[in-house]
Amino acid sequence: MCNKFQIVGSLLRPSELLKYKTQIEHRDDISYPFYEDFAGYETCEAAAIKDVVNKEIEHGLSVITDGEYSKSMWHLDFVWGFEGIERYIADHGYFFRDTDGTSKYETRKDIGLRITGELSGKNHHFIKIFKEFQEHAGDRETKLCVPSPSHIFGELSWSDNIGGKDAVYKNRQELKDGLVKAYKEFVGEFAATGGKIIQFDDCLWELFADDNPNSPYTGENINQEEVQALATEFIDINNTVIDYGHSLALKVWTHNCRGNYDSRNMGGGSYVKIANLFLKQLKYDRFFLEWDDERAGSLEALAVFKDRPETEIVLGLLSSKTNTLDDEERVVRLLNEAATIIDKDRLYLSHQCGFASCDGGNELTEDEQWAKINQGQRIAKQYWQTQSV
Repeated sequence: MCNKFQIVGSLLRPSELLKYKTQIEHRDDISYPFYEDFAGYETCEAAAIKDVVNKEIEHGLSVITDGEYSKSMWHLDFVWGFEGIERYIADHGYFFRDTDGTSKYETRKDIGLRITGELSGKNHHFIKIFKEFQEHAGDRETKLCVPSPSHIFGELSWSDNIGGKDAVYKNRQELKDGLVKAYKEFVGEFAATGGKIIQFDDCLWELFADDNPNSPYTGENINQEEVQALATEFIDINNTVIDYGHSLALKVWTHNCRGNYDSRNMGGGSYVKIANLFLKQLKYDRFFLEWDDERAGSLEALAVFKDRPETEIVLGLLSSKTNTLDDEERVVRLLNEAATIIDKDRLYLSHQCGFASCDGGNELTEDEQWAKINQGQRIAKQYWQTQSV
């Protein structure tokens, strides 16, 4: 198979594992990683990870993940694994756009994060999972997907976790410093255990695109200087951890997403509008970007990578949200367009996101998922082996 096709990370969970995940969703009297509260859960999860790794190998994937089977949600399990964090069921979940494009769609509610002590990324459960996962993958290239530091900084700083007499962190700077420290601790242990590729996933970039109708930072009476300062703060916090990863000889990748829950999305915003911020200034080695529909705008945004010859770009031209195969003519047309901007050898193909960013997954079956992966493999093989730029 052609290694120019990549998966973002997550894959649909088997029904046996979902039984445990569903129970976890509705309990707030439990603590991460929840094994002691559900008999058989740890064994089931380990078996499921081993099985999905075997399937990835069978399907010829060149970079293997654990399918994110160790997670309930793409980002919160990682935070639950920090010392100093308490999980709770909130009054409401996140709000996505429903399939009609206008109605609100509420997610699961166990999204509350409460800082109870100094944050630490030491002895994180993900390291144990990664060691076991690596053994299953053998000598194949592997990656671990975790949320970006700036995404978690955003979620924590927009809550009631800062300030107050009893708060662990009195202001944003203290929180930022504490979070960066925790991330560095985790990244250091990941590298020490043999990890080579860490991928920071992020859903906040499009908040800063002024053509995003779903952002609190667009519209009239918005202080754009404050908005730009916040974007710069997000970039800086990520680059601090990226630099640290690079100092440990890690490859540091990213995936940018507009929301992926039950085949729903969270909003719009084009890459052109944020290219000079997040695409140009973030120091990632590889960018997984979404271009599965018109929300992402023109491929012209890729031009900011022209003077970064070592940076690779994965074009998410396929959709993980649908249960049907993708329009191959459209994919090849966009690949050709991208190759007029960036050298074809620096480009890869993927679906715009994983198939199950949260454990419920998108609205398709496992067979349909693998058929879509096989299609991506076939398109990539044909394009990179037979086309010329």
